[in-house]
Parts: sequence; structure tokens; C-alpha cells
Amino acid sequence: MELETVKHIKPAFVDARGEIINVFEGTTGHVAYITSKKGSVRANHYHKKDVQYMYLISGAYDSYCCEVANPSNKQVLHVKAGDIVKTPPLVAHAQKFTEDSVFLSLTTREREEGKYEEDTIAYQVVEGYLNPELKVK
Repeated sequence: MELETVKHIKPAFVDARGEIINVFEGTTGHVAYITSKKGSVRANHYHKKDVQYMYLISGAYDSYCCEVANPSNKQVLHVKAGDIVKTPPLVAHAQKFTEDSVFLSLTTREREEGKYEEDTIAYQVVEGYLNPELKVK
């Protein structure tokens, strides 16, 4: 099973006015703008069906993941500003922020009340925050 992938996104167009960066092409159900303090942990969960993309605007973090069906299949990605990380379904993931950071979280499924909790299962990938509102694997 493919785990997370990271791709650095370069500007598609640059001139005296600034840059155009094409962050994402595809269907999204939800977009969130999220800030994280250095040393904090986010996620520690997996999605049953949702595909998640995280585009890092500023800062840095280490992304830890493993296959839910085979936890020994794991990896760590070092993510920097301008990178986008794709996390497929059934891959447990967590981020440890090594700098104060700002990112966009884009998902393929809507996250209105109930849908997020229905698709998201808490899973301790790294030591740190575990959402008490989620079912635990």
C-alpha cells in the first residue's frame, strides 16, 4: 500500500506583480486554514474513505504515518513551506510541528457535523494529542 507522498509546488507564473501557485487540482469537499505552534502534534488518526492533502504555507513539520492494516509499514516525511502531502484512506497520520506553521487542509469529502467523526478514527501514531471526540482503534 502506498503511504503518504510529498511534492514541492513551484510557482506556475511569476512576474513583477507576484506569483501564482497552483496548490491543488481535483475535487474538494472541505478546506481549512490551520495554524500550529512549534512542538504541537496534530491528527493521530486515519480516515476510512477520505483523502487528505496538506499544503504548508509557512513553517515546517515532520509527518509520521503507517498503514492501519500493517503498522510496521511506516514512514516519516520532513515537510517544508511549499510542500503538499497527500494521505490516502486507511493510512494513520500525525504531524509534529518543528516550527510555528500555517497550512491548508483539503479533503475529498465534506466535513459537516457528523461526517468527519463518521470517517475519522483516532489512532496513536506518535505521542501527543488524541481527539477525545473520535472513536479509537
